[in-house]
Amino acid sequence: MREDGKTLDLVEFDKQDVLGLIELSASVGWDYDEHEIRTVMSSGKIYGHKNAVGKIVSSAAIIPYDTELASVGMVIVNEEYRGLGLGKKTTQKCINSVSQNTSIMLISTIDGRPLYESLGFNVVDHVHKYLSDNYIPTELFIHRVITIEEYCENDIEEIIELDSAAFGDKRRKFLLNRINQSKKCLVVRDLKGKIIGFALSILGPINLLVGPIVAPDPQTAALLIDGLVRNYQGRIRIDVPSNNEELMLFLEKSGFREVSNPPLMIKNSSKMPYRNKKLFAIAAQIFG
Repeated sequence: MREDGKTLDLVEFDKQDVLGLIELSASVGWDYDEHEIRTVMSSGKIYGHKNAVGKIVSSAAIIPYDTELASVGMVIVNEEYRGLGLGKKTTQKCINSVSQNTSIMLISTIDGRPLYESLGFNVVDHVHKYLSDNYIPTELFIHRVITIEEYCENDIEEIIELDSAAFGDKRRKFLLNRINQSKKCLVVRDLKGKIIGFALSILGPINLLVGPIVAPDPQTAALLIDGLVRNYQGRIRIDVPSNNEELMLFLEKSGFREVSNPPLMIKNSSKMPYRNKKLFAIAAQIFG
């Protein structure tokens, strides 16, 4: 592709491109930092365009999970380079990097939806984005039959299995990377010591991001959230899948407000893989 007679190269980015990707993200008001981009790179691939002087002007990332599902995100085009089809080309590059049997999901912006529809994505659900500038602790029902404690390395296999059933695909590499990135990771055990839930928090430059949260019920999910954010001073973000009204009510009582309701879209399938209704918050929009 050419722009003003100069070539725009479509490339796969590597660790030397992290700062350029941070700058691209900031140019559209997004808050990707070095830690987040490195987690994306170590879990998947990021493609995009560079101009003649090597400046990154577009990006799109794909994270393939363990069997038949992948997630696309970080689709960004520098404002000066819009209208050239760069977003479509980078997203298509992501699609082409996995097999035709792979279901590909993404969480779209309002502006991005027509682009994704043109590439064969269909809306199958929505996600509820919640923000809080001041978490308000509320009285929670204390379970007598569970304990909540800090994650340790021996917990990883049980967490991978719990996440797989809740998310709809196994994602070992991503979870290992995400836990390593996390500010805090909590697990829930039943009376026999079996892990029945977990939750992570990620400290970004603007938000403390809470997710994923996998729990047996909304009350336990609320306890996990409280354990992750109770003493945090600053803005908190949680992205909640649809059909979690009880947890969303808890969030609204605790100082959160819903700020958007972006569509969840999928390609190469008519619906999301089966989920067991125990996913109460997603990891981040890029990871689905």
